Parts: sequence; C-alpha cells; structure tokens
Amino acid sequence: MGWLKTRNQWARAHSYIWIDLIRIGLGLLLIVKGVEFMSNPEQFNLVMKPFKNWPGSWAIMHYVISAHFVGGFFLIFGLFTRWSSAFQIPILIGAVLANLLGGINSVELILALATLAASIYFFYNGPGKRSADSYLKILTVREKDQRIVI
Repeated sequence: MGWLKTRNQWARAHSYIWIDLIRIGLGLLLIVKGVEFMSNPEQFNLVMKPFKNWPGSWAIMHYVISAHFVGGFFLIFGLFTRWSSAFQIPILIGAVLANLLGGINSVELILALATLAASIYFFYNGPGKRSADSYLKILTVREKDQRIVI
C-alpha cells in the first residue's frame, strides 16, 4: 500500500493539463466505440471473427460494450480511473490480437495500440490532479481534519 501512496503523490505532483485532456479523449473514444458496437453488431461480429469459435463470444460482446460505455464516462470525469483502465486493458489486448489475426487494418491497429498504451498509463499513474478521484480525496481529507479539530 505504501508503494501506491508514493506513486499517487508522484503522479499528482507531475500532472499536466494535456494528460487530463488525453484521459478525457480516451474516455470519449471509448464511448464512441461502445456506441458504434452497440448500434452496429455486424461490425462487431467482423472484429470478433477470429474468436467466433471461442465459448462465450456473446458474453464477450456484452462485456466489451458495457466496459467501453461505462468506463468511458468514468475516464472523462476521472472517477475510478484505475478500475476503468484495468477493465479496458484485456479488451484492448484482444483488439490488437483481432487486428493481427484477422488481417491487419493499420488504422484500427494503431488506434488499438494507442488506446492500450493510454489505458496502461492511466492504470499505472492514476487520474491526476483535475479529476473526480482527486476532488473526492481532498474532501475526505478535509473531513478527517475537521473531525480532529473539533
């Protein structure tokens, strides 16, 4: 737990606005992809074609859509950032594999790799200063300080 605390302190001290913009852009991208898969299941079936013989492919489809949609909203606001990123990482590894195994679509492969790299970054570093996680942490620290003073 000490490692995570020092990691959070370092990440907050080295947080820049462009990193927050990348987090927000990642969240928007995930929402758009979730809506795209939701509204066009044929496209999702084409993406899942290399894995169609695996058991539970419909469960995977529901997991991907809901994780993209909900995780995207959480990433935009910076709420549960590490959890949201953790749920995206296996999906994005699957997206990279789907592009490599099912014929390389260079644009989708680069998008999947960039999204995977950003998700790993936010899983490791957390949301940064300008996020709901940071704001709620500040509120809980203030509440604890007020209880001690009174």
